[in-house]
Amino acid sequence: MSATRRDFKAITLDLDDTLWPSGPSLAAAEDRLHAWLEEHAPAVAAALPPPEFMLLRRALAAELPLIAHDFTALRHAALSRAFTLHGASLALVDAALEVFLAARSAVQLYPDVPAALERLSGRYRLVALSNGNADIERAGVGRYFRTLVNARSAGFAKPDSRIFHAACAGVGVLPGEALHVGDDPDFDVRGAARAGMGAVWINRPRAAWSGESEAYHEFHDLLGLCEWLEV
Repeated sequence: MSATRRDFKAITLDLDDTLWPSGPSLAAAEDRLHAWLEEHAPAVAAALPPPEFMLLRRALAAELPLIAHDFTALRHAALSRAFTLHGASLALVDAALEVFLAARSAVQLYPDVPAALERLSGRYRLVALSNGNADIERAGVGRYFRTLVNARSAGFAKPDSRIFHAACAGVGVLPGEALHVGDDPDFDVRGAARAGMGAVWINRPRAAWSGESEAYHEFHDLLGLCEWLEV
């Protein structure tokens, strides 16, 4: 049984599409990487513009299931494969990956997020919990969090209960003492509930819930969450 809202000790927060829209930064990162490849590995850029590079990554995810959850390792493997296939130096792979990762973390926070994180971090142990590979320091929110747990560091991706339990262990709380907050009904809400945590759905587009029901609370931004917790 999860704690009541007055008893939570920690809050785990999804990143992409909870704190910022992921689409613009991911698209910009793909474009930035492609521009870098055009300069430093033109044969790779010509053969694999972003849509084709995405297909390569998907193929490798099926071929290499042990790293499919780790988007950074998967992209490194895709770059290595592309460089090998098209005659580019493998010595450039790490630099190419860094170009992507830096641009991927250049995010635009939703307007409610800075004030909400300030309020939440003053009362709770906050953990950034993500399947993605955004860097919370580069994204400008690192100071609010005690730690970051992602699919790469945990070895599992949401909705696997083990990544939620790893996040709780990272700040010394039991799952029933923690609340998870995220935008995805399956990865975040159902995943957290099945891990024994409280679950909050941040439903910014005001979509209708679909599928099986879960015990969760719904808000349209993080300030709504703050107000609920502070009652």
